[in-house]
Amino acid sequence: MTAEHGTARHTRGGGPLAGIRVVELAGIGPGPFAAMLLADLGADVVRVDRPGGPVLGIDPAADLTNRNKRSVVLDLKTPAGVAAVLDLAERADLLVEGNRPGVAERLGVGPDECLARNPRLVYGRMTGWGQDGPLAPRAGHDLGYIAVTGALGLAGPAGGPPYAPANLLGDYAGGSLYLVIGLLAALQHARTPGGAGQVVDAAIVDGTSHLTTMIHGMLGAGSWQDARGANLLDGGAPFYGTYATADGGHMAVGALEPAFYAEFLDRLGLSPDELPPREDPTRWAELRERIAARFRTRTRDEWSEVFAGSDACVAPVLSLTEAPRHPHLAARGTFVEHDGRVQPAPAPRFSATPGAVRTPPARPGAHAAEVARDWDLPAHATPWKEATA
Repeated sequence: MTAEHGTARHTRGGGPLAGIRVVELAGIGPGPFAAMLLADLGADVVRVDRPGGPVLGIDPAADLTNRNKRSVVLDLKTPAGVAAVLDLAERADLLVEGNRPGVAERLGVGPDECLARNPRLVYGRMTGWGQDGPLAPRAGHDLGYIAVTGALGLAGPAGGPPYAPANLLGDYAGGSLYLVIGLLAALQHARTPGGAGQVVDAAIVDGTSHLTTMIHGMLGAGSWQDARGANLLDGGAPFYGTYATADGGHMAVGALEPAFYAEFLDRLGLSPDELPPREDPTRWAELRERIAARFRTRTRDEWSEVFAGSDACVAPVLSLTEAPRHPHLAARGTFVEHDGRVQPAPAPRFSATPGAVRTPPARPGAHAAEVARDWDLPAHATPWKEATA
């Protein structure tokens, strides 16, 4: 790694992004999650927290999206705080901010100011509505963003209301992951001969819409109905959905292919000759009730044993607290315990440069001295010392 500003880059840990420097302007939701993903993969992420306490409103020690990061506290409403952020941006490869359009510019840390200091900087902007369009200046949350994309309308029973899939679909799938893809793609461009930094406009409405590409293809081909609970993958098909068990639990069934469906019926104890044909959607309701009645005869754990080791594509529906104990996830180390907290392990996995949970969630302002040292900041660029005193 080449030296910059008189010192070699500090590498905090392993991972494919070791040596990459990231500035995260504190926010909530998809921005912090995207920065956590970069940190999990080895990037040196410095989170710029605000004075006055954590943004999320919970104990910072419990905010797992701040693991593997370091934190400084800066007041961006002061000239000294703005100057310090620009000094960080000058030494960074990536910057992540999630304010409404125009806020970073008004604070003096927008793309123009940062790219003037560092022309190779990739400036990532995480919003729900995007940087332009009629709704760009409006407030919003995950549910509203995925509602207008049509994605929310896919979730829920026929004749019933859509259900909210937490904030996984919009904030994290349509938002964070697309921001990370954009940041890394733009970083690759910036590092090519003649390349330069640029702004990545990651809007949740754009990313979530992009996720529905296959469904739009099926819709255009006439193989998808624009209605909930009427299709192969939205719970409409009785061989792709969930069923209640005798103890109030649920089993997830995904027996799409004929061979898997045959094994599913065999393990379930039903004969295909005595059931409505799966190829006839007009009799799906009847078929679903026959399957449902069978599932209601045993508990979730009993059915899990019945389907264990099969290709019937059936799995128990587990809670968040149960998931880490599932034998497959336990064997793979999908969840890890660090600093006394069970949490999802970094993903995906790399054969030569594995990521890891290296440090617990960063407490606001806890790393002022080491960031100033490692990033070789000038003496005037340390106003956070007063902010955390």
